[in-house]
Amino acid sequence: MKKVSLVVMERDCETFLKKLREVGVIHLQRKRVLSEHLGRLLVKQELNRKAMGVLRRYTVKKGSSAPIASGISIKPDMAAYIFGLVDRKEVLQKQLAYLEKEKRRVEDWGDFEPHDFSFLSHHGVVLFLYQISLYSLKRVPNEAKLIILSQDKNWAKVLSVGEEIPGLVPFRLPSNSLASMDRRINAVRDHIAGIETELENLAYNKKAVEESMSGLSEDIEFETARAGMDTMKDESSRIAISWLSGFVPSEKVDLVINAAKENGWTLIWNDPTHADHPPTILRNKPAVRIIQPLFSMLGTIPGYWEYDVSLSYMIFLSLFFAMIFGDAGYGALLLLAGIVIGLLFKKKSSTAGSPGTFPDAAKLIMLFASCTMVWGAITGSWFAIPVQNLPFVLRSIILPPFNGTGPVAEFPLFLQSIFNLPPEVPVDDLKTKWNIQFLCFTVGMVQLISARSMNIKKQLPSLAAVAQLGWILALAGIYFLVLYMLLKMPPPFFVQWFIAIGIILNFIFAEQHGGNFLSNVVKSLTNFFGIFLKAIGGFADIISYIRLFAVGMAGGMIAQTFNSMAIPSEGLGSFSLGFILKLIIAAIVLVLGHSLNLLMSTLSVIIHGVRLNLLEYAGNHLGMDWSGYAYEPFVLRQKKQINREA
Repeated sequence: MKKVSLVVMERDCETFLKKLREVGVIHLQRKRVLSEHLGRLLVKQELNRKAMGVLRRYTVKKGSSAPIASGISIKPDMAAYIFGLVDRKEVLQKQLAYLEKEKRRVEDWGDFEPHDFSFLSHHGVVLFLYQISLYSLKRVPNEAKLIILSQDKNWAKVLSVGEEIPGLVPFRLPSNSLASMDRRINAVRDHIAGIETELENLAYNKKAVEESMSGLSEDIEFETARAGMDTMKDESSRIAISWLSGFVPSEKVDLVINAAKENGWTLIWNDPTHADHPPTILRNKPAVRIIQPLFSMLGTIPGYWEYDVSLSYMIFLSLFFAMIFGDAGYGALLLLAGIVIGLLFKKKSSTAGSPGTFPDAAKLIMLFASCTMVWGAITGSWFAIPVQNLPFVLRSIILPPFNGTGPVAEFPLFLQSIFNLPPEVPVDDLKTKWNIQFLCFTVGMVQLISARSMNIKKQLPSLAAVAQLGWILALAGIYFLVLYMLLKMPPPFFVQWFIAIGIILNFIFAEQHGGNFLSNVVKSLTNFFGIFLKAIGGFADIISYIRLFAVGMAGGMIAQTFNSMAIPSEGLGSFSLGFILKLIIAAIVLVLGHSLNLLMSTLSVIIHGVRLNLLEYAGNHLGMDWSGYAYEPFVLRQKKQINREA
């Protein structure tokens, strides 16, 4: 990546930006800017966004067409018109709710004309309506002039002539009769239905609104660039120059150089510094690029000066995914789902001249599913069916460390010269669990040490790289300490030396980035508690990998529970009507239970598998903070689309 700065006359700014956008390779340096024109564009964009949100609620039927609303132009009034319809609909819905509530209040009194009460009152006859209990009716004074309109065993509707009944609140007369209310309710409903129909017709213009939004985005980007240009004027203000800065991939600098020569721009380019914070371009081969959809979903982009961990992230996450799901049957279902999703999206993206592309997200699902099938096969996990009930073919591919028979001393044969096995070895099912825990800690140690090894390569030839070597020694010692504490494996004699030497190397070399050696040692010693806490953190990080075993085992136990609920140990009985009913119930329980377990396992991968990669691996030991942002050149959208298709 190169940092470039371009200088032009202020009077040529607009022409300059248009031509620069045609070049389409410069990522403009970010600035906070605001102008009156930019504000208007942002308001229009928000209006279009809301209008698009409204239109997405309506489905356009295939093979049909509808005209644009009469007198309304797609650009720029369509969004405002749509939003106006929505506002009018909301007002009408409130009116309808009020009218329906008022009708429910009045309809027990029947259909009458409220204006007749006003007419009689004007001529000296004052009437009041009451709905009172029979008990209260008996307590009304005898001199009250009452007309009983209707009565049941609990309530009475009465008409009081001349005066109100003391202590009672009269019925509030409506503004209109029931018949008038019904007409107004029907009119409002028809109006709402008309707006709904119009919005459905306008849904045919989703593409037009999207194009309008795309055009606005270009205008906003252009105005942001124009407002972000710095300007310097001379004393007489007759000559003014403007300039902007940005970043260009090294292989595309020649395009900017040629454009500057052709248009007479002043151009300066050099390597970016850490203070510049350039954008990030991840360049991976297609086999590794399939991890990018996950990064996009998580919103994680490594900073320009940080590592591109795409390959290692994909490898370890594939293993974590397999261990958390832990079942070859689940892997087969996911593999089928990945294939189907990929084919559907490939068909959807195909055009007359292109067969479409198989999406990277589907490839990633297929990779995770394949790893899950392998892991489930070698551990004998197929929909949590007991191993003894599996076909011989499936039992034969279970690896000895995970076959649940014999003492753990049989594993691992090629590592027994390095690891001291516990004096009391677990047998049967405990053997498989012990071996998986051993594998979890070993994978954690390998991943964390690989992170520190990458730091050594990055920090060389600085003496600070020796501190990373110290971390490798300390992590190796901590690893054996964890095996002793949790798996009862006697630690080798060198464990305490590895940990001690590793911490000492950190105290001596952690701050050796140049300058006086002894001063840097003193500076490092002042951070005693920081280094000590990091060592404890390394211990916690390795132990943290036990979550792969725990979550995988929990998923397996949940699957076994649903299996036992669906098919009890005594079976479903002989063939009969009851057998068929039990079979249907068992199928429902199995489908719902395993579907729920699949969903929980997916969440576990995001919570635990992704965490191990982002926090323990990349964060705590690689030192990454994922502060990057994507390279987005200042370019015409039409040109970008053409380049993408090419």
